[in-house]
Amino acid sequence: MPTASRDHPIETPVRHRPLKIGTTTATKTRVCHIDEGLDFLGFHIQRRRKKGTSEHYVYTYPSKKALASITGKVRAVTNKRGQRTLADLLRQLNSAVRGWCYYFRFGSSTATFHYLDDFCWRRVTLWLRKQHPGIDWRALRRRYLTGEPGWRPEEDGITLFVPQRVKVTRYRWRGYSIPTPWAKAATV
Repeated sequence: MPTASRDHPIETPVRHRPLKIGTTTATKTRVCHIDEGLDFLGFHIQRRRKKGTSEHYVYTYPSKKALASITGKVRAVTNKRGQRTLADLLRQLNSAVRGWCYYFRFGSSTATFHYLDDFCWRRVTLWLRKQHPGIDWRALRRRYLTGEPGWRPEEDGITLFVPQRVKVTRYRWRGYSIPTPWAKAATV
């Protein structure tokens, strides 16, 4: 039986599998240490030291590739010029960012959500400055940055989504609350 190390993945068992699904799995299979971490379904799973203690825990947070994909979408939406209103931009941007945040709310995502909020705000204000050349910050704030909480871009009642307000739920255990078809019906 071949052994695996960090540098050499297990090749022999993968090569001699009787069932092959799609492309070769040897290129996608990697054996790694949990301290190095791995990416799975957009999450990066890694054991790290908990801040303020000497204990190590396994954390899941959005991978760099997943964060790069949403920042790329934000860039693509805010790079488009033309006769588009701020409300149209916010509608398109909010749906993409809201869906991404709701997918990644089940990990250690708070810091990533703060970064994404800052990134979106900077991109939208940059878009506004390009749409209105010569406008100063005072006029920009008075006309467009009127949403709550302070300085949020808003038009026609549509405000820029705030990712850092998404409630992060980590590692919830649903044990006894999972309904089963075999549960006895309550008799009255």
